Order: sequence, then structure tokens, then C-alpha cells
Amino acid sequence: MSGPVEADSLAALLRSHVPPERRAQLDGVEDLEALLRGHLTVAREAWPTVALATESFLRHLALHLPDAGAEAVLRECHAADLYLACACGEGHPAALRAFEQHLLQQVPSRLGSMPRTQVDEALQLLRERLLMGSGGEPPRILTYSGRGALLAWVVISTARIASQLKTRDERQELFDEPPEALVQLLSTGDPEHELLRKDLRALLVDVLRKVLEALPPRERTLLRLHHLHGFTMDRLATMYGESRSGVARRVLQSRERLLKLLRAELAGRLKPDDAALDSLLGLVNSQLDLSLNRLMG
Repeated sequence: MSGPVEADSLAALLRSHVPPERRAQLDGVEDLEALLRGHLTVAREAWPTVALATESFLRHLALHLPDAGAEAVLRECHAADLYLACACGEGHPAALRAFEQHLLQQVPSRLGSMPRTQVDEALQLLRERLLMGSGGEPPRILTYSGRGALLAWVVISTARIASQLKTRDERQELFDEPPEALVQLLSTGDPEHELLRKDLRALLVDVLRKVLEALPPRERTLLRLHHLHGFTMDRLATMYGESRSGVARRVLQSRERLLKLLRAELAGRLKPDDAALDSLLGLVNSQLDLSLNRLMG
């Protein structure tokens, strides 16, 4: 809930979310109620459009209190940043837009002479890792504790990912989907297409990997999230802080580029009179039309 700080005891609410063995630390915090109210006021003034419930914020704050030294952590907490991180972890659209506009857009200028393409690629991975849960785990942005500035934490995280991307082995993480998943990019459900010869399926996977690697980082990420991981346009729009129509247009453009590159690569690998070329190119062409109609519908 946004707006004025609630009249109920914030200190009592915080205590209710702290394990019993740690609550004694809070008893010694002078003016705890005023301190918490100040944190909420600062946070809501910093992010007036982000409607995070008071209890969600205090529960998150309690989660990051240490076994010892809680008072120092509470007094030095970057409350506005912790509030935004918590709201992003809960998937609030306004928080995700604020994170994109006020933090991520500042990252490139803070990474010195690092190539922009490398920074862009790192930011795409950062969005995935921080803002989306994986394997039943919550979004990693919820691990931010508020003990330092969120922007600095994000810059360091981006730099770490960018340094990993310098090697080909680390970059492979971007397109390490199993062959079956890659082929899903062009799956029609047509049994005739699904019975491609094993060697042609292997060729298709190899070409897909090469073409995906050649795409700009943002386009590759959008395709992976939508076609391989099932993210809807609404979820992508929330993640990127854009309109649904804008994100849908980007996905369409990215998929069209992918399929055009794929057609060209296949044509270069197979002989013009090879029946397999017609089969694969027919599959690619049909999927381009189907995907455009489906996504525009």
C-alpha cells in the first residue's frame, strides 16, 4: 500500500517477521518506530508510483537483518533502494519500470571503456538473473540487502557478468539450450516436419546456434524468453517497462531477423537441388508467416 505511513506499530510488525532468537536486538534500538517510519517515508517519496505494501517491505527488511549488529544495519539501510528491490522482486510493473529507467540506464556510463556491445549483452543477462525466478528460486534482486547503494550493486553485478562474457565458454551460456529446445523455435506440430532426418535436425540445430549468436543481445534474449521459456508479451512488457504492443513489435522484428538469417545460412550449407533445402526452407517460411499472424493476433 502506498501513501501515508500506516498508524499501526511498524516496530511490532517488524518484530513479527524476525526470528524469536533475533528479536532481543530490536529491543535495544532507540526510537525504532520513528526510524522505520522515516525509512518508509523516504522510500515512498523516492518511488511515489510504486505501491508496495508496508508489511512486504518490513518482512523483506527483517529477512536481511543479521544475527548481530541489527541496529547499525537498520540505521544505515538504503531504505529507498531496498523498497524498490523488494517491489521488483514481487513483480510490480511500476517498480520494474523505475529499475529500468533510473538504474539500468545509468550502468553503461559507469563501466568505463568496456565495449558497448559487451555491456548490452551483460545487461540482458542481468535482467534475466535479477528480475526473474528460475528453477523455483525467487528473483535474485531479492538478495540485495540494502547495505550499499543499489546502483553500485547493479553496476558490480553487470561488470562481473561482462567479464565472464569475454571467453567463448562463458558466452555459450547464452545459447546452451538443448537441441530439442532450439528446434522448438521452428516447431509447427506438423508430423511431416517433425520427421526430419536426424542429420538434418542436427544441421538445423547447428545453424540455429550460429544464427542466434549473430543476433543482437536484446533480440536474442527476447526470443529465448518468449519462444523457449514461454514468457507472455504482458510479462515481457512488465520486465522491460514498455508497452505490450512495443514489446510484441520487438519480438516480431527479432524473429523475422532470425528466420531470414536462418534461410540464408541453410541455403549456403545445402546444395540448390537438395530436396532437404526445400523442406527446411519451407518449414522456415511457414513458421515465419505463422509466427507473425500468431503474435499479431
